[in-house]
Amino acid sequence: MYFLIRRRKTLGVIVPVLLSIAYLTLAERKVRGSIQRRRGPNVIGMYGVFTPLADGRKLLLKETIVPMAANQSLFRRAPILTFVLALCGWAAMPIGEGMVYADRNRGVIYRFAISSLAVYGIMIAGWSSNSKYAFLGALRSAAQMVSYEVSIGFIVISVMRCSGSGNLTEIVRGQEEVWYVRPLFPMWRRFFVSALAETNRHPFDLPEAEAELVSGYNVEYSAAGFTLFFLGEYGNMILMCCMTTVRFLGGWYLPFGRERGRGIGARVFGVKARWMLMGFVWARAAYPRYRYDQLMRLGWKVFLPLSLGWVGRTSGILVGRNGC
Repeated sequence: MYFLIRRRKTLGVIVPVLLSIAYLTLAERKVRGSIQRRRGPNVIGMYGVFTPLADGRKLLLKETIVPMAANQSLFRRAPILTFVLALCGWAAMPIGEGMVYADRNRGVIYRFAISSLAVYGIMIAGWSSNSKYAFLGALRSAAQMVSYEVSIGFIVISVMRCSGSGNLTEIVRGQEEVWYVRPLFPMWRRFFVSALAETNRHPFDLPEAEAELVSGYNVEYSAAGFTLFFLGEYGNMILMCCMTTVRFLGGWYLPFGRERGRGIGARVFGVKARWMLMGFVWARAAYPRYRYDQLMRLGWKVFLPLSLGWVGRTSGILVGRNGC
């Protein structure tokens, strides 16, 4: 009975995530088409509603090609590792009061551990392909993700100082009166930009620069391998938007008090996460790509000192207010 319940909870997390990823691709193409004054997908189904399903079927039914010079064992396992880690990050994500797969006191630390391990899938993919383009793309991606994880870490420390807990549910409950986006508004902006860089999204998609690296670390992948990398990237993007909602936008709370209904709270959470996702889509349509030296300079010389200074400022204010 225990394993049956756990299986249902697992499917209750995985299936909505996969459906969200599928239809996020459709929403992104529709929104970008509207921004650029052109039509998005509109052929398969009414308003193109079945386009993600057709794309997934096409990719999964194609032949998987493995380069002869590649390390075949690692080459096949790298996209699986990336996809599994993208799903594991959802285990500690609370989307409503009591609606979380595993409510742990160290949910923030767990999330950092999963995001750190995600680098290995990309590095293994770039190295095992035995391609210079893939290897350079993997090096870029690893350096970029590690650089902005440092800034994200200091930003999250400020949030933890305000809530007094590393439990994601407790962080949301600490925002019942005031969302942290108000006192920590500069941190929210830096967290959003760092999330773009952490997920290799435009305008920081340097690991996939078509003109330089011909799609970067996944250049040798096709069919199911490419699909798993694609699902992992979009899954991480949705997860970062949900993390932003939990840490800064009050989770399932409304602006003027707590929302008590579990179903209503989850819908409020979903509206906030979709709003953040539209920010990701808008950034891709509106901004040109950064140069790599500009990306590194922004992370190490701008975001890191400011985030570290804000940790000291937040700690000083809290200590002074508590009279310690």
